[in-house]
Amino acid sequence: MEQKVRDLLEASRADDAITLLEGFRQGGGKMTDTLYYLQGNAWRKKGNWQMAINNYLEAIALNPESPAKQALEIANEILAFYNKDMYNQ
Repeated sequence: MEQKVRDLLEASRADDAITLLEGFRQGGGKMTDTLYYLQGNAWRKKGNWQMAINNYLEAIALNPESPAKQALEIANEILAFYNKDMYNQ
């Protein structure tokens, strides 16, 4: 499952990756920290930061050393960064 999702993400098919993972989960499949991390990446590629963060948090809850930990930190940095002066131009 993990490799199939990775392949979809590498092929810029985030929607297909999300659909595959949601179907897997709803079908009773056990989501691992890696699958939550990959689903978070898919949502991030679609620009849905909230869903990405939610999935990263799920991954971290299952495995505190998951790569989702770094992905979450990066997502938070990106969302926290903005230049207030740009809004007034």
